[in-house]
Amino acid sequence: MDVLPDEVVQYILTYMKDAKDVARCSCVSKRWKEFMPSVKSLYFPRNSIYDSRRTDFDETIGRLIRSSSSLEELTLYCPFSSSNLKPWLTSAGRSLRHLDLRVDGDRRTDLSCIGAAHGLESLKLWGAVIVGSPGWAQSPRLTRLEIVGSTLKDGALVGCLESCPNLTELALLGCDGMQSISIELQWLERCRLDVLGPGECSLHLSSPKIEFLDVVGFGWVCVNATPCLKNLSIAKNSGRVYRVEFGELPSLDSLMLRGVQWSWDAVQSILQRASNVKHLFMKIEFSGNSDRLLPFPRIDLAEFFSSHLNLCSFEIHGAMFAALCQKNSLTSVDSEFEIPYLEKVRISVRSPLNAEQKMNTLESLLKSSPRLQTMIIKILSMRNTHESEKAFFQKVCRFRYKYEKIVQIE
Repeated sequence: MDVLPDEVVQYILTYMKDAKDVARCSCVSKRWKEFMPSVKSLYFPRNSIYDSRRTDFDETIGRLIRSSSSLEELTLYCPFSSSNLKPWLTSAGRSLRHLDLRVDGDRRTDLSCIGAAHGLESLKLWGAVIVGSPGWAQSPRLTRLEIVGSTLKDGALVGCLESCPNLTELALLGCDGMQSISIELQWLERCRLDVLGPGECSLHLSSPKIEFLDVVGFGWVCVNATPCLKNLSIAKNSGRVYRVEFGELPSLDSLMLRGVQWSWDAVQSILQRASNVKHLFMKIEFSGNSDRLLPFPRIDLAEFFSSHLNLCSFEIHGAMFAALCQKNSLTSVDSEFEIPYLEKVRISVRSPLNAEQKMNTLESLLKSSPRLQTMIIKILSMRNTHESEKAFFQKVCRFRYKYEKIVQIE
């Protein structure tokens, strides 16, 4: 190993990440140990170099961090003493660019020491408990912030965001403790928010450069100034989405709406704003402006698609399809009606009732879409054991054979 050129040794160490591998390399020879500053990334997985003697364990982490003077990326998933975090970050602060830290709900961990890494560009925190402003110093270079499985009390998120005003990417995943979230970030482009816990959580977002927005768990979503928004997903797995407010959505390419219950006003509001959308996915079981679960009201098929002329793909489940299949939903469909860009349709059906109207709707969609390449009919577990189930399956099979080049059944 001693005959290897210096450049080769440096190259090898540059691509070393796992703490065990780095520690072993430092023991190869004195010459290899001298090249330890070339290590740019350190990854400490759970139980990576764990020793029952915590002091020795922390000393090993500290020694590896101190010996890597060019350290740019640090990932700490293993147990460590929170009191040592500050000196470690201070040691690596000049060169450190990416920090991935798992604290597992340890309230003793002083997150204010993160400010010691002045050049930090991305930060990921796991299992943190942030009850107030974390006290980070201003981090103008920090552009990516991700907080996972953490508890943030009122005002904590505000303090976090005030410390990093130049964020372009923000993710809060599986977090709880918040009732109202307000985000105002001038440069934010991508945002993923997934909140947990009972009750109705509200979101107010003001980021004029936002391009990607994925929110889960909010009952009220208010987003201002969205000229650049291309991908939007709103979901709520329990409870009701009762209010959705957006500005114009001229650039929207993909829209995904999911949940058990949405107020019909919220559904109408977002669909009206998304008139230019190309890819639409809807899986909402019920509507209703109260706790009472109601079916969707009738939707005129021609009116709906005339308001969304740019649709290329369209996927709907149960309630939305039933609304398009109600009596008089096809009254506006004539020989001149056309859905010009629709290429793929995927429809999930769970009830055999009203079979004739459903088949008429499917045929109208197919005949009115000159570019349609695929229509997938997914038949879910039927709740109804009525004799109409057999008749429905027969109609679907006949429809499949009639348009076998386009129609598929799942």
